[in-house]
Amino acid sequence: MKVYNESKDRWLMEQGKLANHFWSRFLGLMGRRSLPDGAGLIIKPSNAIHCFFMRFPIDVVYVDKQNRVVDIDHAMKPWRVGRPRRSAHYVIELPAGQAAAAQTEPGDQLRWET
Repeated sequence: MKVYNESKDRWLMEQGKLANHFWSRFLGLMGRRSLPDGAGLIIKPSNAIHCFFMRFPIDVVYVDKQNRVVDIDHAMKPWRVGRPRRSAHYVIELPAGQAAAAQTEPGDQLRWET
């Protein structure tokens, strides 16, 4: 899966996976040692995440049903919990710094590609 930031005319994620079942959403990125640049995970549905059992910081992009960015947690550290965003429908987990590198901000419009 790929996610394109239409507002900034940039790729946000180029090698992603979709976690849309109970176990895949629950496991997320737990147990991985790292996440390469350009990679990521879309957790749908979800409006909050945790970083329990994670080994590296991640950017968390909260997105609503219209694929518009609601909020971003930059470089969330392992063992932290993100507060729920009421209007978020799904989240995108990325390597730390990737959201800023793509100049992604709240209000940006995203588009998925497979």
